[in-house]
Amino acid sequence: MSLVNTNWLEKNLNKVKIIDCSWHMPQTKRSGFEEYQKSHIENAIFFDLDKNSKIDTELPHMLTDIKSWKKIVSSMGIKNEDQIIIYDNSDVISSCRCWYNFIYFGHDPGLVHVLDGGLTKWISEKKPTVNDLTEAISSDYIVNEKKELVKDKEQIDENINTNKFNVIDARSKERFEGKVSEPRKGLRSGSIKNSFCLPFSELINEDHTFISKEKILGKFKLIKFKLNENVVFTCGSGVTASVLALAYSLIDIKYIPTIYDGSWSEYGKN
Repeated sequence: MSLVNTNWLEKNLNKVKIIDCSWHMPQTKRSGFEEYQKSHIENAIFFDLDKNSKIDTELPHMLTDIKSWKKIVSSMGIKNEDQIIIYDNSDVISSCRCWYNFIYFGHDPGLVHVLDGGLTKWISEKKPTVNDLTEAISSDYIVNEKKELVKDKEQIDENINTNKFNVIDARSKERFEGKVSEPRKGLRSGSIKNSFCLPFSELINEDHTFISKEKILGKFKLIKFKLNENVVFTCGSGVTASVLALAYSLIDIKYIPTIYDGSWSEYGKN
């Protein structure tokens, strides 16, 4: 149950921990935190995707270390047994990256969910929002890192010859095929050799909800790789790769999200 709907969350507001992980592409000039301060779901705690990632690297959104993650989650007052609902107000469905981070660092996948449609759908249904900041009581969160859920550049390069897993890219087809320039400076156009392309936007409806499981399965079948084999997702900086990972988990309940963390921000360096 990677997704929950807005009606379910409204009925269970006080039974779960709620996280606002709104993050926007730099060119949009929007601030997730400023928007959170103006309006968010009651009890929601803001998760800053930039600040809560690895800080001693030029690559965006890289997974942080165990010690830092423990400090981050403990300061949010989240316990290992908590059921977590993550939402966003972003065109890139950034809540999925936070979902992946929690699973990578050992939170029970059955306890981590994304709000289908996010804040966009919540507000469209005239469900209540608040602007007061949620105060958290610190916890003592225990981290259990799952290193097998991340790939690095060396493993991606090695796989070009060994084909141990499929690599699927969440960027647009124009970026994947090198027909347009990358939005980040210093990156060449193109894609990883032998990888496949499935733009994450094809899996999202206008109201920011995911398309049906049947349609998701159809999209994956169109790219003609063997379903139920090892799958690794990539994108520009590891955010929308997580959207594909969540979508894939909806059609393969045994799948645990696996991401090439550096994504094209690392692989496409000039």
